[in-house]
Amino acid sequence: MRPGRAAAQRPIRMRSRERGVALLVAILLVALATMIAATLAYHNAMTARRTIGALDYDRALLVTEGTEAFAAYALQQTFRAQPNTTDLDQPWARPIGPIPVSTGVTLQASLEDLQGRFNLNNLVDTDGVTVNTQQLNAFRRLLTLVGLRPQWADDFVNWIDKSPTPALPDAPAESTYVEMDPPYQTPNLPITSASELLALPGFGRERFARIAPYVTALPVGLALNVCTASPYVLDAYLGHTQFSSDPRQFAKDRAAAGGCFPSTSEFEAAMSNVLGTTPGGSAGGTAPQNNFQQLFAMQSSWFRLTSVVRADGEKFVFYSVLYRDSNGSVEPILRSDTPN
Repeated sequence: MRPGRAAAQRPIRMRSRERGVALLVAILLVALATMIAATLAYHNAMTARRTIGALDYDRALLVTEGTEAFAAYALQQTFRAQPNTTDLDQPWARPIGPIPVSTGVTLQASLEDLQGRFNLNNLVDTDGVTVNTQQLNAFRRLLTLVGLRPQWADDFVNWIDKSPTPALPDAPAESTYVEMDPPYQTPNLPITSASELLALPGFGRERFARIAPYVTALPVGLALNVCTASPYVLDAYLGHTQFSSDPRQFAKDRAAAGGCFPSTSEFEAAMSNVLGTTPGGSAGGTAPQNNFQQLFAMQSSWFRLTSVVRADGEKFVFYSVLYRDSNGSVEPILRSDTPN
């Protein structure tokens, strides 16, 4: 091969390599630009979605606040009409919705009387030390009625009482909780949420789901409203299955009564065998915890509002605790996105 020809072919090969490198660089740049564009588009979409979600949440929260005001008005009007009775035949107990609130927003709401549930804080008296045996026995029976072992009641007493040692035999000592992984301590105070039952070693969500519809956490000493109480809670105090043997029939009887069912006189007569009282009287002995009027009532002050708001296809659920004082005034005490 002549030297001149070889020299002429060399630049051609070099130009081919340069074009190949340039093409590879161009492909890499296009791929990099595509990745950057996709990342920016993703982040922009997520930012927009978060913004829309935040706006929907704010709208749902505003609707919930309005629903609280509406529920407060209903409870006030009911109190003015019937100040001495709270029952499920009154207007506050009727759910509303779904109803349109604004474009793309609907509302469902319902009120529940929390004093129709077993108050876990009543297991220990106001001094924080004395175990209320009447309430303890009722909670043991309630646990049994829903298919749980009654020992959980004793364990929970140790959770809320002030005593550093177990107040009841076989209840776990405080050291039991310290040795857990992770470790924690008992509050030794009244609770603010019934979900604290989950803190008991081995209790678990399945057991909590069974008992949750029948328990609450309210101030110590509040009476149970027999007009709105579940048949299981009523039978827990009676000590036998008078109402819970046929819950559907109980619901029909309560609806047919058109007011308080069972009446306090009927329930007091049934309770006389348990408390050792006569209707209208008080229990024998000096223990005030066994007085019928302290245990049961027909009027309630604590309610839970459930607001289900749908905004542009998204669902938001809020739970508000409302307190009605002795004058009928109502105010929200707590708002949460969990029921217990």
